[in-house]
Amino acid sequence: MPNQLPSNELKRSLGLFALIAYGVGDILGAGIYALVGKVAGLAGNACWLAFLFSFGVSVFTAFSYAELGARFPRSAGASIYSLKAFQRPVLSYFVGFLVLMSGVVSMATVSHGFAGYVRAVWPAIPTGVVIFIFLLTLTAINFWGINESSLTNMFCTVLEISGILMVIVAGLKFFGRVDYFEFVPPEGKAAAPAFFQASVLAFYAFIGFEDIANVAEETQEPEKSMPRAILTALGIVTVLYILTAVAAVSAVPSGELAASSAPLILVVQKGFPWIPSGLFSLIALFAVTNTALVNFIMGSRLLYGMAREGLLPSFLGRIHPVRQTPYVAIGVVLSAATILAYTGTLVLLAQSNSFILLSIYFVMNLSLIVIKRRPGEPRARFQIPIWVPVLGCMSSIFLIFFVDPRALFTVASLLLLGLGIHLLLRFGGPRRGIQA
Repeated sequence: MPNQLPSNELKRSLGLFALIAYGVGDILGAGIYALVGKVAGLAGNACWLAFLFSFGVSVFTAFSYAELGARFPRSAGASIYSLKAFQRPVLSYFVGFLVLMSGVVSMATVSHGFAGYVRAVWPAIPTGVVIFIFLLTLTAINFWGINESSLTNMFCTVLEISGILMVIVAGLKFFGRVDYFEFVPPEGKAAAPAFFQASVLAFYAFIGFEDIANVAEETQEPEKSMPRAILTALGIVTVLYILTAVAAVSAVPSGELAASSAPLILVVQKGFPWIPSGLFSLIALFAVTNTALVNFIMGSRLLYGMAREGLLPSFLGRIHPVRQTPYVAIGVVLSAATILAYTGTLVLLAQSNSFILLSIYFVMNLSLIVIKRRPGEPRARFQIPIWVPVLGCMSSIFLIFFVDPRALFTVASLLLLGLGIHLLLRFGGPRRGIQA
């Protein structure tokens, strides 16, 4: 009979390659497929610069996450980092809650995107039925095990990258036909605000590298693998994004891209008119699926990790005795995503998620600064200069100023929900997390 892991431990199945694939699949999901047209609508042919600027904002925080992940390889990620820095469970709870909400909202929204692609081929199928089957399938994959989830992720990631490479190759014959520094802002918008608003949208496409930290306890040698995976995944995605943006505006005018709900299909049709548009739509479906799956994994592992640290009720940290997966946390995330999917809207999703993640990035960079300046703090296997998280704080705050103010209402509503849950847990009776 094979040896079984203790029922309160996750299975360490992910090597470096699988971790990089997980990160690339998370970052490279639905964002670039849906948002490159909107970015081009704000930044014109210079939309690749908006992606490059957003990479500059993200990379400082990615380095900070790399060191934090090497210092504290725990599943709760950002929640644990803020707790280690400030020793304030309430702050740690809210950080974890916002990360969780960002993932769950994205997951619910992506389910609508998946339903839209399916209904484009089979319009008779009700949207609600597609969403239900989609979320239930993801639940089965997530529950079955991290190894199975990782294999599904790698398969979808290969298709995602294939689709992006198809777009890049399709645009190759048009490279050089436009001025890639031409930037004519939309009517009624000044140049600088328009560019930075485009960067906020482009930033949404970079969200995901921080999720790698949430599978630390299912990773082999996380102290070594985490920094490599985070930085490699972000580097790969950045190159693909810039090439995709250049290919898109080379083949299709930025105004047409902005007006399309499926802008990359236009590029493929222009470069390869003989390829059926349904083939690229199928690839986009897998890209959307991958985004939802990775967010699902992140959310369930985050709930599990917060329960282990005593920030949430201990039952959320239960591990299935056979599958070694956090089955209760998986069920809770499924319930939340389903409610949001059936009651939520797509309006301002990218802006709201960008606001949430930029706020969290600020806290994470500040956490690393506090930890690095703390006397007697042991050295990590991976270390960065203190000016890196300082620039991470500054760049995150800077970009927040260009988020659509209407996104504040969404974020404020989520914070009020988090506060209500916190008060209910605090005054509703004793609770105790699983001890590490």
